[in-house]
Amino acid sequence: MVGTVEQHINASLARHKLHFTLFDPDAITPASAAGIAASAEKAGTDAILVGGSTNAAGPGLDALVQAIKGASSVPVILFPGGASAVSPHADAILFMSILNSRNPYFITKSQALGAFPVKAARLEAIPMAYLVVEPGMTVGYIGEADLLPRAKPAIAAAYALAGQYLGMRLVYLEAGSGAGEPVPQRLIATVKAAIDVPLVVGGGIRTPDQARAAVAAGADIVVTGTIVEEDASALAAIIAAVKG
Repeated sequence: MVGTVEQHINASLARHKLHFTLFDPDAITPASAAGIAASAEKAGTDAILVGGSTNAAGPGLDALVQAIKGASSVPVILFPGGASAVSPHADAILFMSILNSRNPYFITKSQALGAFPVKAARLEAIPMAYLVVEPGMTVGYIGEADLLPRAKPAIAAAYALAGQYLGMRLVYLEAGSGAGEPVPQRLIATVKAAIDVPLVVGGGIRTPDQARAAVAAGADIVVTGTIVEEDASALAAIIAAVKG
């Protein structure tokens, strides 16, 4: 990888859509993560996200990140559940704000609490608008989100554009880990038409057809997580669908 993680992502997006594999530290051990990370890289994943809604942190997070990095060469990016979810062993961190949270803690205060730990860890911070769409699942509950309605995509688009104008360089539409259905295509397309920064879509994507539909609607990066815990062998077909 040449340059920063963000530069690598943008350079890769100039060639093709991307797939990120999400590991939840609460649901996977370092030993199993290493094997899945190696398989995911072989299947063509472009980065590995590490994090969960319950704010996994400390030695357990460090061990997981180190195991993944020892088994693969793709960037390992922290997807923090809170201010303490920082590991100096990662390559970067998504420095994100849940813009549709009802609680200011998840919009700016957690970020203030985490800013100096991120600097001390010398992590590359990638600012990101994180938008939680119905049903939201655990992250919607923990993050006290005013869930974006699936049937009113213009609301999601307004939040996404606000995130871009606030200086965030990624927008993430999240249906929630384990959601019964992914973010609707019409909502993805409406948001994509409104913004000029890369669009990440995750939550509820379990099949190649769902991944292909997200890309067709405008997703630049597709994230799959729960399927990794349930059936890691399914990743190859999903990644192939993302990259067309």
